[in-house]
Amino acid sequence: MSIVSLMTCTPWRSRAIDTLTSDPLDVLVVGGGIVGSGIARDAAMRGLRVGLIEQYDFAWGTSSRSSRLLHGGIRYLAQGRIGLVRQASVEKCVIQRIAPHLANPLPFVFPTYRGTPWPLWKLRIGVKLYDLLCSGQNLGASSVLDVSQLRAVVPGLNCSHATGAVRYYDGLTNDARLVVDTLRSAARFGLVLSNYIKLEEAVPNNGGWRCTLHDTLVDRTHVVKARCVVNATGPWAGQFERSQVRIRGTKGIHLVLDCKRLPIDHAVMMTDDQRVVYAIPWGDRVYLGTTDTDYTDRLEDVCSHAEDVDYLLTILNRYYPDATIGQDDVLRTWAGVRPLIANARGSPSDVSRGHEIHVATDGWIDVAGGKLTTYRLMAQQTLDHIVSWKGWQVSPCRTAHEPLLAESET
Repeated sequence: MSIVSLMTCTPWRSRAIDTLTSDPLDVLVVGGGIVGSGIARDAAMRGLRVGLIEQYDFAWGTSSRSSRLLHGGIRYLAQGRIGLVRQASVEKCVIQRIAPHLANPLPFVFPTYRGTPWPLWKLRIGVKLYDLLCSGQNLGASSVLDVSQLRAVVPGLNCSHATGAVRYYDGLTNDARLVVDTLRSAARFGLVLSNYIKLEEAVPNNGGWRCTLHDTLVDRTHVVKARCVVNATGPWAGQFERSQVRIRGTKGIHLVLDCKRLPIDHAVMMTDDQRVVYAIPWGDRVYLGTTDTDYTDRLEDVCSHAEDVDYLLTILNRYYPDATIGQDDVLRTWAGVRPLIANARGSPSDVSRGHEIHVATDGWIDVAGGKLTTYRLMAQQTLDHIVSWKGWQVSPCRTAHEPLLAESET
């Protein structure tokens, strides 16, 4: 039975819920996005009894609304966050190894212009460092382009005042499919899971937790006992009474265009001062993103607004003035909320994309922040904390080497 069929297959779903409630779990993971899925997979592969619940569809939130990139974040080098870039750079190569069907190498071109904060000499050093941070195993070798090469590689680009470009490699993924395949892998190792289940209450009970769950499909309440509870709910992480993290949610939107309006075969980086916007080739479409603005409204209501669309189109038309792309060319948009660790200072783009793991003495664990690319590392670190704290004798982590799916499943 496919994971994505779980919601509509009543007997399968009923059996899963019965299993969740029958015996105490070692770990109950709350949140069926990429981080929760990664934690559940790691825990199941270590031999623990694991359950996972999701209040909506799997990957319904941020994990299906990302830029779909596996990347170290080259712009973070300019912010001095070399440790974060190193982590993400290594992890994108790990994902390419364990899930090659979901990690397609993609060349990025970063054009440089006179009078901007991104001089060619600095980017030339940056991309070489970027390759080194992948332990020399990046998805492709970086290079430098002169202006004539830039015109040939990126036709139609505004090259007035251009000084050249750098080309480097990151990965293109399918974010929601990555979640589903991670859950499929975890289910092979014994994970029990269900969506449309909401955690209503968690009460400490005999060294563990008594969790009241609400099945929103049939309006029924269930009780699950677990030795520890992992809060991996992304933007919702700070909404639980027990949570030790506070989230600064920032909205990012993307625009979808027909590739005939913007024919590119490389991803193109465009800047607005320190902000970076990508144009990404995607089959017969191109998508453009992303914005980065504080978001404090209801998480379920996040959407694209006219001013968000105008912002991206203004940047695009600065780089492609002859294309004259307008609102009528936008086929679709999508919007999501990044679950950044709260920091009141600085613009949203300045807030670290690092993650935090809080393990409380009562067995409540918060995992928040981070990036799509570092989900597996976040999961490994979370389980290492839990296993060490509990003193459990379990199998070592092997998620960095075990293929996400068997060859016949890909």
